Amino acid sequence: MDELRQAWTQFVEHHKETALLSSIQSLLTWDERTGMPVKAADYRAEQVAYLAGKIHERRTAPCVGEWLEILAEGLKSADPHGDQAASVRETKRQFDKQSKLPQRLVEELTRAEVLGQQAWVKARQEDDYSAFQPYLETNLKLRREQASAIGYEASPYDVLLDDYEPGENSENLKQVLRGLREALVPLIAELGEAKDQPVDDFLRQTYPVERQEQFGTHVATRLGFDFSRGRLDITDHPFCTEIGPHDHRILTRYNPEDFSQAFYGILHEAGHGIYDQGLRPDQYGLPSGAPISLGIHESQSRLWENMVGRSLAFWEFFHPVAQEHFPDQLGQCSPKQMYDAVNVVRPSLIRVEADEATYNLHIAIRFDLEKALIEGELPSPDLPAAWNQRYRDDLGIEPPGDGMGVLQDVHWSAALFGYFPTYSLGNLYAAHWMQCARQDLGDLDQQFRQGEFLPLRDWLAQNIYQHGQCFSARQLLERIDGQPLSHEPLLHYLSQKLRPIYGLSSS
Repeated sequence: MDELRQAWTQFVEHHKETALLSSIQSLLTWDERTGMPVKAADYRAEQVAYLAGKIHERRTAPCVGEWLEILAEGLKSADPHGDQAASVRETKRQFDKQSKLPQRLVEELTRAEVLGQQAWVKARQEDDYSAFQPYLETNLKLRREQASAIGYEASPYDVLLDDYEPGENSENLKQVLRGLREALVPLIAELGEAKDQPVDDFLRQTYPVERQEQFGTHVATRLGFDFSRGRLDITDHPFCTEIGPHDHRILTRYNPEDFSQAFYGILHEAGHGIYDQGLRPDQYGLPSGAPISLGIHESQSRLWENMVGRSLAFWEFFHPVAQEHFPDQLGQCSPKQMYDAVNVVRPSLIRVEADEATYNLHIAIRFDLEKALIEGELPSPDLPAAWNQRYRDDLGIEPPGDGMGVLQDVHWSAALFGYFPTYSLGNLYAAHWMQCARQDLGDLDQQFRQGEFLPLRDWLAQNIYQHGQCFSARQLLERIDGQPLSHEPLLHYLSQKLRPIYGLSSS
C-alpha cells in the first residue's frame, strides 16, 4: 500500500508539473494568435517546439511507465470510473501512443504549426492558396509520419482522429455524416421552396464593433462564462484556449457590417469556455480534470451558440438589451423577427457563419477532403479545385476565391487533421443533452424567457463537466440518456424549430 500511495503521489506531482509547461505553451500560442509581431514567427516556432519537446519527454519518461504499472496493478479492484483509475487508464492510453513518437517529430510538428498558421493568415488575406500550399504539404507529411509511427489498420486518418475523438474511426464517421446529409438535404430543399421566407437583411447593417463586444460580453456572462477567470480578445479565426485552471481565453473576429458573425462566434467560444471552467480545478493536469473529447467539447459550443442562443425564448429575454446597444439597427424589429432572422437557412460559403441545417454539409466536405489528403488520394495542389467542386455539388455555390474557400479555416494550417468531424458529433451530442435537460429541468424555454440560464449550465456541469475523462463519450451518453448516439434527436430538433419559421407544419 505504501508503494501504491508513493507511486500515486509521484504520478500526480509529475503530471501537474507537466501541466505547467503545457499552460505556458498555450499562453505562447494565444499570444501568437492575438498580438505577436509578424516577424517574431520564426523564433516563436522555436520556443513552442522546444516546449513541446520537453512536454513530450516528460509524458513518455520511463518513470511514468513504472508508475503506471504499479498503479494499474494496485487499482485493479477500484471503481473504473473513479478519479484515480480513470487517470491511470487515460494516461496509459496516451503514454502508449506518444512513446512511439520520436521527440524530433513532436518538435517538428509544433514548429510547423506555428509557421503554417502565420503563412495561412497572410495567404488568406491575399487570397493566395499557392503561397500556403507548401506549408500544408509539410503538415501532411509530418502527420502521415505520426500515423505510421503509431500504427494503424484501416487508415492513417484514424490515428489522427483518435487524438480528438478517442475510440472513433473514419468508417463510422462516414456513415454518420452520410446519414445526416441524406436527412438534411430534403429538409433544406423544402425550406428553400417555402412561400414564407424570413427576412434577415437588418442583420447586415453597420454594427459598431465596440457595442458588439459589449453586448457579446454581457450575454456570455449571463450564460455562465466567468470573466474573472477569462477574457475576450480579437483574432483571425475564433477559438478558445485554456491557460490554467482559472484562465480561459475566448477569441472572436468582428465584422462591423454583420451582427451575427461575432455575436455567435462569442457564444460558440463561450460554450467551450463554460465547459473548461466547469472542470474541477483540483484535478487540473490529470485526465480526471480534462475534457473528454472534442466531440463533447463541441457539443457545448454548439449547444450554447445554437440551441440556446438561437431559441425564441433567448431572444425574448435578450432582445430589449440588444435594442439598447443597437437602437438604430434593431429598434423596429421584434423578438420573433430576430429569432426568424438568426435561423434563416441559406447555403453559404463560410462554415462558421452557416445555419444549423447546412452546417453539417460543410463538415462532410472537409472530412472527405482531409481524409483524402492524409491518405494521399488528393494531392495538395489539387485541393482548391476539389473544394470548389464539392461546394458546387453539395451547396450549389462556388467561392469567388481561396480566401472564402479553401483558406477560410485555420485547422489545416495548424495540422489539425481529424478535428472537423467533431463539430458534427458535437451537434449530435448537443441534441441528446438538450433532450435530457428538458426532461430533468422542466420548461427550459420559460427559464430562458426569465433570463435563467444557470440551471442549464449547472445541469451540464453536474452531468458532464465534473466527470472529466472518467467516462468515455459514448459511456457518458449512455449514462445520461440511456441511448446510443443517434441523429434522430438532432433532426427532430431542427424540423420542429425550422419548419414553423418557414410557415410549414412541424410534424
